[in-house]
Parts: sequence; C-alpha cells; structure tokens
Amino acid sequence: MGSSTVRMWSRLQQDFARVPGGVVNRGFGGSTLADCALFARDLVVRYKPRQVMVYAGDNDLAEGRTPLQVLDSFARFANAVRAELPDARISFISVKPSPSREQLMPQIRETNHVVAAYLNLLPNSEFIDIYTPMLGADGRPRPELFRADRLHMTDEGYRLWHAVIAPHLPAPPATPTAGLP
Repeated sequence: MGSSTVRMWSRLQQDFARVPGGVVNRGFGGSTLADCALFARDLVVRYKPRQVMVYAGDNDLAEGRTPLQVLDSFARFANAVRAELPDARISFISVKPSPSREQLMPQIRETNHVVAAYLNLLPNSEFIDIYTPMLGADGRPRPELFRADRLHMTDEGYRLWHAVIAPHLPAPPATPTAGLP
C-alpha cells in the first residue's frame, strides 16, 4: 500500500510472482500516511494479508507535516491493521530521497529515524531501508533512478527496490529434490 511510487510499479506482480499467495498493489497517487490510516480497512484489511508493506510519507512531508506527525499517521495505520489482523507482519519501506524533494532530506531522514525506532518496539514489524541505497557517493539522490519529474522512479529505480525488498518477503515453499528421501 502507498503512494504513486507503489501505484506506478507496473511490474509489481511479476517482480514478486514467487511470493506465496501473490501480491496486491493498493497504491494510489498523492496518498499520504494519513490517507493510508484512513483507508486501511478498505485497502488492506479486507484482503486479510499475512504481510503488509507500506510506502508513504514523502507526500505528507511535502504538504508540511512534521516527522512526528508522519509517525503518528503510521502508528494509526499500524493500529488499524493490527486491530483486525493481529498476526499480520507490517513492513515500512523508508521514505525515499527524491531529487525534486531534496530540500526535504533532513525531514526525510528524521522521519525514517523515528519510524524505525517505533518499529523496534512493535512486534512482528520491520523497517526496510531504501533511502540509503538510493543515494550516490555524494550523498545526494541518484538521478538515474528517477524519471524526468525527479519524483517518480525509472525501471532502474524499481529494480533497486525489488532487490532491497525481496529478502523481506516470504519465500516460496521448498520443492522436494529428486532422489532424496
């Protein structure tokens, strides 16, 4: 679930085809974590997922919310999910460093820090850092990962996300090896 970054991941189902039970893309353009909390029941809970991955927060910051307000919205989202799906794993994909929002990087780093700290206290949850691998050696967002709008990602950006996120998803069931008892 999340913002246009999730919605625009056109190969999401193919990229994660080996995830048992498949994946459902519930991204919608312009969404904030406040929106995710508000629509958690309709866009997440009704599917009864074993794991929820959420990417949002950069639109909140762009609209002027503080890192602590973003954390509050994420906590409301997590509580809404856990109220009905107490065993669901909740994974937060860190806020990405977009060139068009480079002026927000201090707030993005703080948001990622406070959400990661919160997740350390929340059972069956995790923080997935995509922020760091999206930075170049100069500490700035890698431009090749972004489209001309400098906000949405290229195929190369999604390949990077896939490489970072895939290890955090359930593996397909093991298949028996021929000839072994």
